Amino acid sequence: MKITLEELTDLTDKALKNYGYADDEIPIIRQALLYAQLRGNNQGVVKLIGAGMPKSPDAGEIAIVKETPVSARIDGSGNQAMVVMNKAVTVALAKAKKNGFAIVGTFNTSTSSGAVGNYAMQLAQEGLIALVFGRSTERVAMFGSCEPVFGTNPIAVAIPCAPSPVVLDMSTAAISYFGLIEAKTAGRKIPADMAYDGQGQPTDDPAAAIQGAIRSFDRSYKGSGLALVAEILAGPLVGAACAGIGNSKKNWGHLVIAIDPGLLGDRDEFTGNVAAMAAKIKSTRRLDGVDEIFVPGEREEQRARQCLESGEINIEDNLLDGLRLAARQAG
Repeated sequence: MKITLEELTDLTDKALKNYGYADDEIPIIRQALLYAQLRGNNQGVVKLIGAGMPKSPDAGEIAIVKETPVSARIDGSGNQAMVVMNKAVTVALAKAKKNGFAIVGTFNTSTSSGAVGNYAMQLAQEGLIALVFGRSTERVAMFGSCEPVFGTNPIAVAIPCAPSPVVLDMSTAAISYFGLIEAKTAGRKIPADMAYDGQGQPTDDPAAAIQGAIRSFDRSYKGSGLALVAEILAGPLVGAACAGIGNSKKNWGHLVIAIDPGLLGDRDEFTGNVAAMAAKIKSTRRLDGVDEIFVPGEREEQRARQCLESGEINIEDNLLDGLRLAARQAG
């Protein structure tokens, strides 16, 4: 169903209010959710339906517990991860602008941060190269296993470029957890090579996959290796749980790295070369049936721009019904 962005914003705000978030938190969470929704990313408003993501009654004050001129470790104190990551990006931006480099870790969150490309994009729009890693509750099996041991462990890399940054935003899993929720909500099956059921058998049923384990994005040891790296960087490095060690339900982690390209050369020359490279890639010979070659993030940015220009967006019917229910409960 097509609805206006104004209505989508209103429904999102009302649902977040219902889940107990403060007036200063709602715009931060809404921005992260709609960033994903506008780009067709399954880290959007699907998070608000069903059980949703109510604010933890135990949430405390977000605090920097260790800091240097180029680094910070942030205790999320049980707060929503999108709010904590907003703090992490703010800190990373300030340190990288001043010192050329920043590395910021977060721990003690227990809800999804949404599309990690959102945070990488914010830094790239400020002229910085950004790398963002995340980990969460065990959902993904190691290659050769059917037991969940990793989170879906997203990775994002954003690089300054005109007219918009190059943004690689990917899960190291074949499908995200909320991708399974979306498929279940819509009554759709998933490809049978994406996940195992609780008995370790391949399944095309998203509900069975939720009870089992997801495979790595490439279904091979390479994808599992990348998932392991993300697990380490957003787990032990920042003091979060990892691979079932520690309180994996409460202590999720993230890592943000920001790099000023001016550390190694001229910033303008760098961004110009990236733009020239992107143009060259897009001009390469296309296969039959291919209308356009896209660099990472370009297709999603076009989709978001089209929605913003039209003021409308298509939402799957069951998802919209769930969002409206969450918003009505706020009333």
